[in-house]
Amino acid sequence: MRRRDFLRLGALTVSWPLAARAQQPTMPVIGFLSAVSPGPYVQYLAAFRRGLGQTGFIEGRNVVVEYRWAEGERGRLPALAAELVRRRVDVIVATGASVAAAKAATATIPIVALFGGDPVEEGLVGGLSRPGGNVTGVGLFAYSLGPKRLELLRELVPAAKLIAALVNPTNRAARGDRRDVEAAARAIGQRIDVLEASSESDFESAFASMARRATDAVLVMADPLFNNRRESLIALAERHAIPAIYEWREFTEAGGLMSYGSSLTEAQRQLGLYSGQILKGTPPAELPVQLAVKIELVINLRTAKGLGLTVPISLLGRADEVIE
Repeated sequence: MRRRDFLRLGALTVSWPLAARAQQPTMPVIGFLSAVSPGPYVQYLAAFRRGLGQTGFIEGRNVVVEYRWAEGERGRLPALAAELVRRRVDVIVATGASVAAAKAATATIPIVALFGGDPVEEGLVGGLSRPGGNVTGVGLFAYSLGPKRLELLRELVPAAKLIAALVNPTNRAARGDRRDVEAAARAIGQRIDVLEASSESDFESAFASMARRATDAVLVMADPLFNNRRESLIALAERHAIPAIYEWREFTEAGGLMSYGSSLTEAQRQLGLYSGQILKGTPPAELPVQLAVKIELVINLRTAKGLGLTVPISLLGRADEVIE
């Protein structure tokens, strides 16, 4: 072989892998938008990835996920949603307060949402069975279980004269649940004290107020802020020795007394499933809004013992999990 031909062959050998890589299709991109911080979200992301994996998509192998976290600052959500739109992601996964920002940012990119309230009433979808448009997802019962939590709290602390309800006044979706709790308390003659907290810095003063007023128990209302700062709330309830009921099982696993609400991990898995189906070509308008029907009652007996409470057998028998 002549030297010139050898060099030409060598150049072709080197350039071929580069050309082959350039011709490979780019991986699809999912934009993940959340109003909270990534730290407390680790287990939910694991569930989301499980759902994706069930459709054949593995993050980093054949799909890219771009994360945008508002770190509790909801005012950042529109800008973060706009970033994902400019990135031209193939799907946006939006949770809670971030859903409205995602919908406002695009009418064409499919959105898989975790709805806290009623998505039809809030104008996010046209209907549950036929969402229409570019939005579908999973609906939680986050803002409809307040009266049931009040009932469970009274069953655990039957002698409670004053029960506090901790609410986030900036959460518009939770206002109906707050009204329902107040109405339920009036119907049974239960004194209730509504205290507001719109940031973590408000928690200390809210619990100090409960202590001054000799509050017997507290209902921590559904809110992403509270879920994202659950360790702080649990510590304050323990310090002031106030029995509390929370929204998600993660509160009880972290040392909270009792929780009653939908399974967030199962809901996140469904978000992954829907994201994968859309990447495979199913339009969001053809995917009905799923309802998270798995409602869990979790009781922490260690915490109950520390508070000097005896959990009724009737309540233990209905619990999905008892932490001992």
